[in-house]
Amino acid sequence: MRGFCDRTAVAGVGYTAFSRNSWVSTLTLACEAVLAALDDAGLTPDDVDGIATHRVGDSAAPSVVGPALGIDAPAWYLDQFGGGSVSHAVIGQAALAVAAGVAETVVCYRAVNARSEFRMGGTGRGVPVSPEVQYQAPYGYTAPPQQYAMYARAHMLKYGTKAEHFGQLAVTQRANAVKNPRALMRAPITLDDYLASRWIAEPFRLLDCCLETDGACAVVVTTAERARDLRRPPVLISAAAWGGGDSFLSGREPADPTVTSAAELAPRLYAMAGAGPEDVDVAELYDCFTYSVIVQLEDYGFCAKGEGGPFVASGATAPGGALPVNTHGGFLSEGYVHGVNHIAEAVSQLRGDAGDRQVPGAEVALSTAQPGYILPATSALILRRG
Repeated sequence: MRGFCDRTAVAGVGYTAFSRNSWVSTLTLACEAVLAALDDAGLTPDDVDGIATHRVGDSAAPSVVGPALGIDAPAWYLDQFGGGSVSHAVIGQAALAVAAGVAETVVCYRAVNARSEFRMGGTGRGVPVSPEVQYQAPYGYTAPPQQYAMYARAHMLKYGTKAEHFGQLAVTQRANAVKNPRALMRAPITLDDYLASRWIAEPFRLLDCCLETDGACAVVVTTAERARDLRRPPVLISAAAWGGGDSFLSGREPADPTVTSAAELAPRLYAMAGAGPEDVDVAELYDCFTYSVIVQLEDYGFCAKGEGGPFVASGATAPGGALPVNTHGGFLSEGYVHGVNHIAEAVSQLRGDAGDRQVPGAEVALSTAQPGYILPATSALILRRG
């Protein structure tokens, strides 16, 4: 089960600025992030023989980004269709290609103008192509906040999870963002601010929902051996797992809507890493909505099922808590780059260069994708200081 554990590493990370209007194309964003990640690693496009991304018709393909950077004939590439569910699978597949010797240095990126151009669930766009959607669209039930709200409400009804639990998570992550110069939202908020924010889709308020962001982020994956000779401390990829389950668009509703596909994936992930939830020092959990963090805390084994809300309220996910979560502010407050900025933050924490938001002594990090609601797929990584 150990697979390619610790045989590959993240050698560099790069970002563009995050904004509400980039005023440039997704191709420009992708190239900027890739070049920044390569520079972070001490590499150039001439060193790259693999390119990977994921997208839903809203970004620049490797077949365009590669030539724009002078990478004309990569040995391996991946152009994965899909949203946040597959974000970590892209890095996992790059690591698999490197471990197999198909490529030596792969750059993985996500670029999106998700505020100024391609708003998820926004008006003026066609609905997704899926059999279930024809039964949802006539009722206006197509936007992610509406769909996630149903699962959040089920959790509230079954376990007594409260709006204040969601709010405490939003407040904590905003406090993390205050320390992050990249973050779009850096003004502190209180629980009263959260409760006063307008409704989006009950039980979600505005401050339960991730940002819509223009930006890009990239990571460089290479062999662990090569990474040790590069500019930055290597971060080993100890485990990568991806897979499917049951959800709205799988054709089968899960037997228990309060359990996500992450619960099925977690044992495989931990087995590959030879670790468990007790070994994780910092977690970057996909936070398209506050509830998604709470349910993942349960499904990745950090607390019992139904205890995610009280776990957050206890301060466990705050800096200095048992499990600091979304130390950069997450999608709620830093920006939403569809998963990859979580991975980059985990890398920064393990390299020890996260500045004021650094988790002291962080050795092992968990970073996760959308846990399998709406679309049944999910993916995750366990990273370790090299």
